[in-house]
Amino acid sequence: MKTAPYGDMCFHRVFRRASIPMLIFCLFAQTVSAQGLLRDADLEYGLKQLAAPVLTAAGLSPSRVKILVVDDSSLNAFVISTDAIFLHYGLINRMSNAAMLQGVIAHEAAHIANGHLTRRMNNLASARTAAGFGIALAAVAAAAGGGEAGAGVLLGTQSSAINRFLRHTRAEEASADQSAVRFMRSAGINPAGMSQVLQLFRGQELLAETRQDPYTRSHPLSRDRIRALEGYVAAYGDAPVDNSAADYWFERVKGKLSAYTRAPKWTLRRLNESPYQDVRLLREAIAEHRQSRTKQALAAIDKAIALRPNDPFYHDQRGQILFETRNFSAAAAAYGRAVQLAPNDALILSGYGRALLVEDNISKARQVLEKARTIDFRDGTMLRDLSVAYAKSGQRGMASVVTAERYALTGRLKDAAIHAKRAVDLLPEGSGPWQRAQDVLIASERAAKRR
Repeated sequence: MKTAPYGDMCFHRVFRRASIPMLIFCLFAQTVSAQGLLRDADLEYGLKQLAAPVLTAAGLSPSRVKILVVDDSSLNAFVISTDAIFLHYGLINRMSNAAMLQGVIAHEAAHIANGHLTRRMNNLASARTAAGFGIALAAVAAAAGGGEAGAGVLLGTQSSAINRFLRHTRAEEASADQSAVRFMRSAGINPAGMSQVLQLFRGQELLAETRQDPYTRSHPLSRDRIRALEGYVAAYGDAPVDNSAADYWFERVKGKLSAYTRAPKWTLRRLNESPYQDVRLLREAIAEHRQSRTKQALAAIDKAIALRPNDPFYHDQRGQILFETRNFSAAAAAYGRAVQLAPNDALILSGYGRALLVEDNISKARQVLEKARTIDFRDGTMLRDLSVAYAKSGQRGMASVVTAERYALTGRLKDAAIHAKRAVDLLPEGSGPWQRAQDVLIASERAAKRR
């Protein structure tokens, strides 16, 4: 997991493109201090394994609908488009078992499958080009609770528009609950996990709104809803369910996430809580690395690799530890092995490209980073590195368009426009990169007119 090259908490905090109404962008992009996403290859792969059977049962494509983690410690989950489900890391940390997390995913998938987003999108322009970069940033930031005061100045009420945008009706909640139970049942997952999730929020509606978890505000609870859900679950019965694969990935996702979001000493005291030896070693490596004990961190991750030698994500973790302790040649080798094992994982490619760039292997770094961008352009750190690679190669036009996209991705469309104009002047008219720069330029101009 990555942030800045030498940061303590090593998440990749970036923002994603999605089909979000321009209205949401206009309300929030210039006023909200953005909450990011925690991007990590291992984390997202594990969530994909947990979500795949549920999404398939819902008639959704596991390869199209991503499960993304919001950098927020509060309890919430939401959808704002049909191609992603957002989970706050605080909610994941509170889950006790795989079925609970799969229940949350099933419920959010039901909102997509049941068409609950359509009502919100009516009469609002969607943005599927570069215009969508900053829009998703703004919506995620507001949904995560960031920058409410700034948004309130603009709107006259704190986050009222985004709250209305995210909030489901009780009828929708009942519909999503029933569908989610059906999806879980079809996927062979015990839906009792959904009841356990709602127990976390029982009594929240009696609190003042400022004291409620965001989940309660966006997913209204009621005793009738809880009773209805318990009825759906009871109808399923207590048939034995083999969820062993999901149990492993749940332990790995939660174990890695908690190791990065809780104090290292807390993690080290609780290593034995995980039933899987490789997960214990992964958590130990992260905790030791965060305390700058590199020798111990490498020893732990090497033991994990010995247990799972063909696991690309453990090699990726090793590369990160080496990179962040400035052992760049060894980091490039570790990332290279990870790429051999997972050649189409954009986040692993991003780490490899960064190591190659620091090693001054500019040509190869540019090729690797461009491949990562082609697979998933939502990674701001990768875009920064790619722009540097282009600049060092003397391709100023390409460096400018990638920089423009990076600024657009973080909602800074005024800065994006400056670099997009430069790119338009430098790139061949009508070429693909030239058109990408035009997309950013158009988005920034429209945003400026609406302000």
